[in-house]
Amino acid sequence: MIGYFYIFGTILFTVYGQLILKWRISHYGELPLETWDKVYFLAKLALDPFLLSGFASTLIAAIFWIAAMTKFDISYAYPFMSLAFVLVLILSVWLFKESITLNKILGMAFIVIGIIITSRSV
Repeated sequence: MIGYFYIFGTILFTVYGQLILKWRISHYGELPLETWDKVYFLAKLALDPFLLSGFASTLIAAIFWIAAMTKFDISYAYPFMSLAFVLVLILSVWLFKESITLNKILGMAFIVIGIIITSRSV
């Protein structure tokens, strides 16, 4: 059971990192065209505490993944990572008002079906 906790932690911290990056980068706008403006823009991003938490979240997700790898074969555990795609889609629609299309819904349904099939293969 602890192995599933590690997978869940990996997914949770991966999703957090992706959403926080999108939120903060959206706050700053688009990447400028001029080289020095790009440098200044990226420096501001690199010092943003929320973005730093997103980077830290990625590191924590990696640590959880390492722990998960001690409990499961990668061929079994890795498909669960697809749940991050599903959660990011749902949360991006809710938090960022991104569009949801039939193709996105069908794609997510196939991912979930694949996870179900894979999880029964042990």
